[in-house]
This record gives sequence, structure tokens and C-alpha cells, in this order.
Amino acid sequence: MNKFLVKKPIITEKSTDLGKSGKYVFLVDSGATVTEAKKVVQSVYNVTVVKANVINVKSKVRRLGSSVGVKPGYKKIIMTLKSGQRLDIIPQ
Repeated sequence: MNKFLVKKPIITEKSTDLGKSGKYVFLVDSGATVTEAKKVVQSVYNVTVVKANVINVKSKVRRLGSSVGVKPGYKKIIMTLKSGQRLDIIPQ
């Protein structure tokens, strides 16, 4: 179990709204599986993860003037915690 599979929590307006219902969004390594990420979150934050959903965000081509670049893709996982549990990763 590698604790570097889960890189950081994603803190956006949408993810803070999900936090109110016990769901937290994490940026994970592209090679991470759901069970591995679930075990890492449970051990690092001392919570019980009930459900985990994976979202693979694809890379996108972006243009700035005449130059063309690529915005890299990434993988994120939405973890649903056991009711009554919460994480203090979202600023109030």
C-alpha cells in the first residue's frame, strides 16, 4: 500500500458542496485502483469509506494564439464516508 497513490484532496466549489453530504474528492495517481485508494484514505484519515467512484478526466487540446498545447488528463475518486464521519480538509 503506497500512500502516494492519493495525491491530494480536490477543493472546488462543487467538492465542498459534496462534503456536506459526506463525499470527498481526491486526486489520485493514474495507475491507482479503487481498492488501493480506499485503503490509503482509510488508513491516513482514520475513517470508514463506504463507496468510491472513479472519474477519468481526459486530456484536452488548448490553444493560446498560434501555439497549441495539451492540458493533461487525471484521475479523481469520490469517496463516500460512513454517516456521521467527516474530514477537516475543506476550509470553512
